[in-house]
Amino acid sequence: MLQQTQDRRFGDIAVEKGYLTEDQVVTLLKKQGDEYLLFVQALVDREILSLEGIQKEINAYKKSNHFTALDIEALKSGDIDRIVPIFTKDDSIQPLIKDYVALTARNLVRFIDSRFAMEQIERVDSYEAAYMATQELDGDYKILTGFCGDQEGLKMIGEAFVDGEYAELELDELDIIDVLDILDAACEFLNCNNGLYATRVSHEDVDLDMCPPEMRDFHSEIQSDGNMYKVSFYIKGKKVDLIICIQPKWKLD
Repeated sequence: MLQQTQDRRFGDIAVEKGYLTEDQVVTLLKKQGDEYLLFVQALVDREILSLEGIQKEINAYKKSNHFTALDIEALKSGDIDRIVPIFTKDDSIQPLIKDYVALTARNLVRFIDSRFAMEQIERVDSYEAAYMATQELDGDYKILTGFCGDQEGLKMIGEAFVDGEYAELELDELDIIDVLDILDAACEFLNCNNGLYATRVSHEDVDLDMCPPEMRDFHSEIQSDGNMYKVSFYIKGKKVDLIICIQPKWKLD
C-alpha cells in the first residue's frame, strides 16, 4: 500500500524499510531477464518474424516516429523513466505537464499494466469523448486532468485498479450500473495518481488541493484556449486518453 502514497519504486521503499538490501534488489531485477530479448526470441522461435524482419520493422518504426538510435535503445530497455521523455520531447511543453505525464506512466506500470504503450503528447484545442473521469487540482496552479475515451479503454483501468472485478464482463453485458462503477474505479485511480502528484510537488513548495473526481457517462467536450494536452495510452491493447488542461481557461460541456 505504500506505493499508493509515495511516488517511488518498490525497490527503493523495500531497501529503506529494511525488507531487502540493495544487492538483493539488484539480483531480483536481473532475474527478471531482458524482456526485449525474450520477445525477439519468441518471434523468431514461432517463425513470426526473422531477425532481419524484426530489424526492418524497428527501422520503419524509428523513421515514422522520427526516433533516434538512442530513443530505440531506451524503448528496448523497458525503463519507464527513459521511455516517457521520448514521447514528451516538445520544448514548448511546460515541465509541469511533462512531470505529470511521467508520474502517470509510472503509476500505470505500478497499478494497471506494466506493458502499456503510449503515443506522443500533443497539444489540442478541443477534445470529445463518450465517457470521462475527471478531477481538478486548484492552488498555485489550476489543472484539469482526466482519463477519457470509450468503455473499453476505461474498463481496462477500472478493472485493474479494483482487482479485476470487471475482467470477465463483455461490453454488451455492461448495463448502466456497471458503466458507472467502471467510471468510479477510473476516478479512484485518477484520485490516487493526483494525490501522489500533489504530494510530490508539495516538496517543491507548490500547493495543490484536489477537488472531488467527477464522472460523465455521456458525450462531453473539453475546450481550451491552447493549454490542453492529450496523451493516448494503450492498456492491454485498448485506448484511453489522458487529458491535461493547465490555466488559464478551459470549458467542460
